[in-house]
Amino acid sequence: MAKAKKPTKTKTASKKKAAPKKFYGSGGGGVPRGYWKGHIRLSLVTFPVELYAAVTETRKIRLHKLSRETGERIHYKDSTESEGVISKSDIVKGYEYEKGHYVEIEDKELEKLKVESNHTIDLVQFTDIRTIDPIYFDKPYFIAPDGDIAMEAYVTLRDALRESGKVALGQITIGGRERIGAIKACGKGLIIETLRYNYEVREASKYFEEIDEDIKPNKDQVSLAQQLIKSKSGKFDPKSFKDTYQEGLLEIINAKLAHRKAKLPKTRAEPGNVVNIMDALKKSLAQSSKSTKTKKKTKAKTPAKKTKKAA
Repeated sequence: MAKAKKPTKTKTASKKKAAPKKFYGSGGGGVPRGYWKGHIRLSLVTFPVELYAAVTETRKIRLHKLSRETGERIHYKDSTESEGVISKSDIVKGYEYEKGHYVEIEDKELEKLKVESNHTIDLVQFTDIRTIDPIYFDKPYFIAPDGDIAMEAYVTLRDALRESGKVALGQITIGGRERIGAIKACGKGLIIETLRYNYEVREASKYFEEIDEDIKPNKDQVSLAQQLIKSKSGKFDPKSFKDTYQEGLLEIINAKLAHRKAKLPKTRAEPGNVVNIMDALKKSLAQSSKSTKTKKKTKAKTPAKKTKKAA
């Protein structure tokens, strides 16, 4: 059987080969569309707001499955082993209650479960954010005032939350489901984070059952560990953490487009098990101190920028 030929590429009119464009990942700048429109209500005070997704997946590089022979994208169709491809009208959802046994659930039954879209967030409680375990936080959304009419009430709530150190709790309907929402001050504005329900979070204690409560660490080791923590303490800067997988994948794509070899960082060796914790802590602390001194020397050598005198 003859092999399928790869699709021929259209040649450009120019004799010179155009330099391949760098691929930086999908997604662009600008403010995205509003995700949700409604009102925030605190007792008798109500004002209109609009929600915007605070995180994005668009900058992530997505890979597709292709045919090695033709370079064409592979598409999958809904099928079963006995019937082959199934039409959409013959597909139904199901819950597997035993291996290979399902309860069929119709779309119209699921529609009945959807909460009628309530476009008002009633603030029913205020609490200290430290009382909410971070494991419950799910998705963040920016809250913007919807028009000038909302501005006064909006900034009043923002400043009241900031000065009291509290977050406002309420429920918001998103995608036909009610979610718990925690509203807090965020810079010049407000942000709401949806919270997971209690049943969505696993009980932590069963994962720590094998940890013996009677085991007490050496006080000197704890002291050294605290010194190490102090030497590495600083403000969280997300820009200082690199997504090495994303950057490496981007380099591979750009290298292939430019017909060159990819320049990838060397992989780190897997760390071995620590035999003597005290020795390991002392060495770590010494390395950390050395690194801090080097950084200070580098800063000292950097010449200060000259300021221009006003004319």
